[in-house]
Amino acid sequence: MKKLVSVFVLTALTTTVASAAPSYITRAGNGAYNVTYDYTDKAKTGWYVGGRLELSLLNWENEYSSDDPGVDATYDHDDYSFEPVFGGSVYAGRTFNYFWRAEVEAGLIGQFEDKDDGASFKMTVPYLMANGYYDFANGLYVGAGLGIAVPKTELDMAAFEAGDRSERAISPMGALMVGWTYELDYNLVLDLRYRFAGFMGTEQTRKLDNGYDFTNDIGFIMDNSISLGVRYEF
Repeated sequence: MKKLVSVFVLTALTTTVASAAPSYITRAGNGAYNVTYDYTDKAKTGWYVGGRLELSLLNWENEYSSDDPGVDATYDHDDYSFEPVFGGSVYAGRTFNYFWRAEVEAGLIGQFEDKDDGASFKMTVPYLMANGYYDFANGLYVGAGLGIAVPKTELDMAAFEAGDRSERAISPMGALMVGWTYELDYNLVLDLRYRFAGFMGTEQTRKLDNGYDFTNDIGFIMDNSISLGVRYEF
């Protein structure tokens, strides 16, 4: 069902983008471009700031292992598929030559929580990325980003010794984006974006109350996200 919902949302996004109204850059009949403002003639500097609200659908696997011979190896992993979490980001950037944008984005992929039979698992992912975009004349854009993710996990259950429940990791994070912008007025721009991103999770080990170790190893985490934002252009 979650996969079906994801496909439906992406289809709706594609349909909306295809029928979008032109932005402040339009194409004339002879193939040339018409630009409704000029950074030289008006007060526009090319700089902008903004914020986004985001729905992420996360995919990853928890792999469990222990040196305790009494642990049932049948339950050695949990698969998580298209788990929805809500987050957001803020960003600042600059437009170059009308069509190119460079941007720095700081965000948080919201908290995921799973509880089962006295055990609990939580994960949140703050990140920092540098993005580059190319804006088309009809409001569409494509982009790519590279940065770091700092996933934080918390693992707890009654069989663990007392101690720190959390673990952090630092991972490279890459992303590909496609989106659509619409100029609300001279300075304010609406931004709808889909992003495919990926990064590595944590490896967390805790002591059982019998002295043995229990480890949760999270490999690659895939993030499909849809965000809606507004940016202010100076």
